Amino acid sequence: MTSSAPQRIAGKATILGVGMTIVRTLPTARRRTIGAWCFLDHIGPVDLGTSHGMRVGPHPHIGLQTVTWLIEGEILHRDSLGSLQLIRPGQLNLMTAGRGISHSEESPPEHPPGMHGVQFWIATPDADRHGEPAFAHHPELPVFDHDGLQVTVLLGEQQGRKSPGRIFSPLLGLELLADAAVQTGLPLRADFEYGIQVLEGSLTVGEEVLEPGTLLYMEPGSELLALQADAGFRAILIGGEPLQEQVLMWWNFVARTQSELTTACKDWNAGAQYFGEVVGYPGDRLESPMPPW
Repeated sequence: MTSSAPQRIAGKATILGVGMTIVRTLPTARRRTIGAWCFLDHIGPVDLGTSHGMRVGPHPHIGLQTVTWLIEGEILHRDSLGSLQLIRPGQLNLMTAGRGISHSEESPPEHPPGMHGVQFWIATPDADRHGEPAFAHHPELPVFDHDGLQVTVLLGEQQGRKSPGRIFSPLLGLELLADAAVQTGLPLRADFEYGIQVLEGSLTVGEEVLEPGTLLYMEPGSELLALQADAGFRAILIGGEPLQEQVLMWWNFVARTQSELTTACKDWNAGAQYFGEVVGYPGDRLESPMPPW
């Protein structure tokens, strides 16, 4: 099986919470999902200076998992399960929304001056999306060397190394990093589609030169990712079996029908108990915008 030419997807700059600029490359009009991955934000790098830093008030989720991975900075996570967890670079936060959860994200009072990282959503399969919400913090993940390429397994399994993060569909999330120039081939699963995005430096994949702000999508069929980069590059690679379910997204919700999304918005704004309550966040909770239909 062979795959067609990769597709370049330009990211769109937007604002997260209060004053935090991010570049969103998934979803877009050209590509809604990669496997079950349905959302990708590249945060920063940004100099927080003496500001309060990140401030994202309590907000809800259904039908998805949130994944947070930092390169620089710290984020304090609070949720309606009672979790209070600080995440630092090299650690993974994985929250499963299930039938409903709410959380907030903020820079701690004493925080590093910089912020840089990525946040993802993963659409939960229909059979599992109404389950119990959960939160997990993984301070250590598998890391290995591949021809001078440092590979961290965020989720899924790569070359016999498996992440401790619980997932509900076949998928993969890796961080790729090289301190020195590198030229190698990374094994891929032919039944997976993939996306790769540079976070620092530049990277050549096949004949495509990538810099921060662009996601390169690759259809199923490839068994090797040929890459070349100068010293100091960092990228993330996501992949998975093509999603066989039609998912709909509005605001912070992933569902299957417009009716579900409308109900979730109304329920959150009305204070429905199944979203729980975030305790201790120094600010107001967010209000859901109503969908246009």
